[in-house]
Amino acid sequence: MKKLLLASAAIALVAGAASGEDIKIGVLLGYTGPLESITPIMLKSAEMAIKEVNDSKLLLGGATVEAVKGDDTCTDAAAATAAAQRLVTSDKVNAIVGGDCSGVTGAVLQSVARPNGIVMISPSATSPALSTAADDGLFFRTAPSDARQGQVMADVLMGKGIKKVALTYTNNDYGKGLADAFKTSYEKAGGVVTISAAHEDGKADYSAEVGALASAGGDMLVVAGYVDQGGKGIIQAALDAGAFKTFYLPDGMYGDSLIKAIGAPLNGSFGDVPGIDNEGSRKFIEMAKAAGIDGTSSFAPESYDAAALIMLSMQAAKSSESKVFKDKVMDVANGPGEKILPGELAKGLQLLADGKTIDYEGATAVHLIGPGESAGNYRIYTIKDGKQVTDEYK
Repeated sequence: MKKLLLASAAIALVAGAASGEDIKIGVLLGYTGPLESITPIMLKSAEMAIKEVNDSKLLLGGATVEAVKGDDTCTDAAAATAAAQRLVTSDKVNAIVGGDCSGVTGAVLQSVARPNGIVMISPSATSPALSTAADDGLFFRTAPSDARQGQVMADVLMGKGIKKVALTYTNNDYGKGLADAFKTSYEKAGGVVTISAAHEDGKADYSAEVGALASAGGDMLVVAGYVDQGGKGIIQAALDAGAFKTFYLPDGMYGDSLIKAIGAPLNGSFGDVPGIDNEGSRKFIEMAKAAGIDGTSSFAPESYDAAALIMLSMQAAKSSESKVFKDKVMDVANGPGEKILPGELAKGLQLLADGKTIDYEGATAVHLIGPGESAGNYRIYTIKDGKQVTDEYK
């Protein structure tokens, strides 16, 4: 009887430890740098998913999840790897939502995530180079590759009868990857890129770059840059010089801060940003509004989905260890099983606890292909009266 009581006590202690597990998820984004105007909303979106799970008390028998911020700066690989290393070694995070920009994400993957066996799910790193990066099965992204975005850009421009453009891109992995993907698709469709020129972020004067772009000519200027950095500077300089009147603005250029900075001259410009119009996206926007967040902000829904996928995968694996739950991410994302939308994370956790399977659709109709990246849906928009007005979805 004494042995039985001791065994029962031991089991109770183990159960108590499990129910009180503290899980930490790093949210590694550029809180400073060229995307600093959108990353606070990305963080809050990830925290929405975490709060939803904590309120359910269903994760791994009652574990509590905490978000821990890390600033990857978007552009400084050394700073990003240092921030990620702190998250892993000092804060002891179980997984990472992030990074945000492609270059720093690749650096963190190779220098921190792989050596430490930590899962990363990026909501916004879109470089095609990440599709083939060695990752030991640890890296995923809820944003689509720019190989897909380049095709979408070409389709939109050719559909509008615009067959000759100048192209400028920020001189990093994101900018070059997107520029190359777009140029290939556009020229294959019969379009002409008069010039493809890199620009550096952080300059006070972009008149020389704009001069070269203007000399090459084109019906409009495609700006594959950053909303709070060189891309904005290029547009302002082009408008000041009368070089271009309209601009194509892909995902890195989507943001209210650009409209506030440039004003009425942006009316008539258009572009794309990852997005879809379905039940999941509408539910997320409603939830975000209730939480005081703009759910249409760049990569906000992808951030919610990244955090949700991490926690649901932990539940599916019955473990918060990256080396264990990494093998469940694709299963949770792609099913088969009952579909789970935003606001239904408790339902998903319960189904998984009961040994059933789920198909997490989330806010972005999540479907991971190839090496674990989003298949990709895009919202095409035009700036009208200072607002990004949706034209269609592709």
